[in-house]
Amino acid sequence: MTDATGAWTMSVARDDLADTAVVTSSVPRPEPGEVLLRVDRVGLTANNITYAVLGDSFRYWEFFPPAPRGLDPSRGLPPLWGFCEVEQSTVAGVEPGQRLYGYLPPASHLLVRPQRVDEHGFRDATPHRAQLPSPYNAYRLTTGDAAYEPDREDLLILFRPLFFTSFMLADHLIDNGFHGARTLVLSSASSKTAYAAAFELRGAGPRVIGLTSPANAAFTRELGCYDAVLTYDRITELARTAPTAYLDLSGRADLRATLREHLGDQLVRDIAVGLTAQTPNAASAQAVFFAPDQMRKRTADWGRDGLDARFAQAWQRFSAEAEKWVDVQLGHGPEALRTAWLEVLAGRTPARTAHVVALGG
Repeated sequence: MTDATGAWTMSVARDDLADTAVVTSSVPRPEPGEVLLRVDRVGLTANNITYAVLGDSFRYWEFFPPAPRGLDPSRGLPPLWGFCEVEQSTVAGVEPGQRLYGYLPPASHLLVRPQRVDEHGFRDATPHRAQLPSPYNAYRLTTGDAAYEPDREDLLILFRPLFFTSFMLADHLIDNGFHGARTLVLSSASSKTAYAAAFELRGAGPRVIGLTSPANAAFTRELGCYDAVLTYDRITELARTAPTAYLDLSGRADLRATLREHLGDQLVRDIAVGLTAQTPNAASAQAVFFAPDQMRKRTADWGRDGLDARFAQAWQRFSAEAEKWVDVQLGHGPEALRTAWLEVLAGRTPARTAHVVALGG
């Protein structure tokens, strides 16, 4: 059911991500067992572009299907991370006004079907999400989140999903003895996922080296997360005297080929991690890292509360530094969201700049 007009959705053409459209509609009304969330504040990073680029192979398009919103199936709703508020609820324990962090559409509203409601939040049990990766279906209450700090909401919006991947990647490497490597090389070293992982890994044992473009080299060195930073044209200056693991966040086939040729047998592990380029080549990597896999392992090892506590401690260490590295560019409303999407898609956003868009009234 719907009521007065007042909702909107921003979609993109799945075969042309620069083709965007904002469509207005009526605000949906929750049926029994449903909750209406109002999307309040979201971020846009290269990670969101990745969701769209890999939307078919990794099923990211399926989280927010266009059909219920009356959109052409050839268009899609790229997932975003951010904060929302409960606007209407028919579910006990989920109350209007509660603020949550989670996976959201580029839209003003989202209908969810909460299950496993507790002091931490709930999971969306809407049928079409049942077979999708469960971490993306969790909505976490700010009041039950050890990592939440009101004055660092924008940092959580921009970094939390990326930092979770970084945190789990570092934990995976430590858990596996760095696969025997004494040097770790990260591509796309100026990206948030890469430098957050480097922040966690530096001092843990192996030397941490970042690879980046000449334009981002100064910024990447100033972060202080890497033991050394090399531009891509200087890859062959990497020492061949130590076992090396390559953590690929760029998806560039030419970099992988050059490293393999240069390092030879000293390249002991080659892992594809969330790709930031639009030419994914994960299939050519030795392994693919998927954060939810390590999350499931650590939930079994430590329990949910233990994992949450370790993540919160790591986040608080990182966020205290990260706020010095980011200039938040704040926009308002659906047109600002579309502008930010196009800027990030085109690669026009400087490394220090991060887009946050306030959508709430």
